[in-house]
Amino acid sequence: MKKTFRLPDLGEGLQEAEIVSWHVSVGDRIVVDQPLVSVETAKAVVEVPAPWSGSIVKVYGALGQIVKIGEPLVDIETEAGERADAGAVVGELPQAPPAEAKVRAAAPPAAGRAVPAVRARAKALGVDLAGIAGTGPGGSISMADVEAAAHKALAGSGYEPLRGVRRAMAENMTRAASIIPATVTDEADIDHWPPNPDVTIRLVRAVAAGCAAAPELNAWFDGERAARRLHDNIDLGLALNTEDGLFVPVLRNVARRSDEDIRRGIEAMKRDIAARSVPPHELRGQTITLSNFGMFGWGLTAALGIVAPQVAILGAGRIHKAPRVVSDQVQVRKVLPLSLTFDHRVVSGAEAVRFLGAAITSLQT
Repeated sequence: MKKTFRLPDLGEGLQEAEIVSWHVSVGDRIVVDQPLVSVETAKAVVEVPAPWSGSIVKVYGALGQIVKIGEPLVDIETEAGERADAGAVVGELPQAPPAEAKVRAAAPPAAGRAVPAVRARAKALGVDLAGIAGTGPGGSISMADVEAAAHKALAGSGYEPLRGVRRAMAENMTRAASIIPATVTDEADIDHWPPNPDVTIRLVRAVAAGCAAAPELNAWFDGERAARRLHDNIDLGLALNTEDGLFVPVLRNVARRSDEDIRRGIEAMKRDIAARSVPPHELRGQTITLSNFGMFGWGLTAALGIVAPQVAILGAGRIHKAPRVVSDQVQVRKVLPLSLTFDHRVVSGAEAVRFLGAAITSLQT
């Protein structure tokens, strides 16, 4: 019996993934849980395993192609006794009701035609359907046909499509447009710090102190339902820059971990990111984010982007020396500028200032 396996739900609210490596070819004999294909999601490469045993009849999608959730990956001639359907380890897709499936099979779009969703996507991408030879049932135009035409047009224009990490970063920032951001800035006097301090650990502790003083910033906000969820644990997103783009892995429960344990966690994150082997669950679930952009040697303050459903991000600027008044005397002091950007739909200015004050006190202690 031939079955079509479609890209399953990969979690994190992701709607698509890029094919980066096929592990099977037409005619291959496979078993359940054998890797079929590797796809790149938002900042992680994930292996999609086979849901059934059998033989590969057809492979959909070329390397580099963007596949949306629910679109076909492979056709498999399954063995007797296999279940009607099952999701892969990375997720499970609900099956369409049999009646709906029959309607679709009985009335596919005519040659050269496209269903409304495909037409809408073509319009959004500026693709003329008249110039596309459809590869769908009966010669109809599929979503993959539209995406391929858009990529071809883009390549001819001198632009290149965003892939992987940079694509995810662009999509996250696009979603951030729905947030109403506000930013408050201040600085911590760190002249008393010893030489070569672990700045990241100090900043993690400052975030924990801020959340203790203003738990309203360690929260998620659902704008559609106008609902807020406060978190007991601080699962800190730590922005790490690479040549490929920005990764934000999660340090879990930082308020209850030792400095040594947190440092080990950070080093493990760096190794996983360098190897592009970050497990997907380590890239989701942040309750608040820290960005130490000053470590690159430039930048004092910034209005940073918040990724929903989070409501706050703390930015640390460049540590520098500056004249400051101490006990009515002008002294040259080492200072660390801080920027706290928050979603003003759900966080008040007073709550933000209370958070920032507690963070500064932590850094100055």
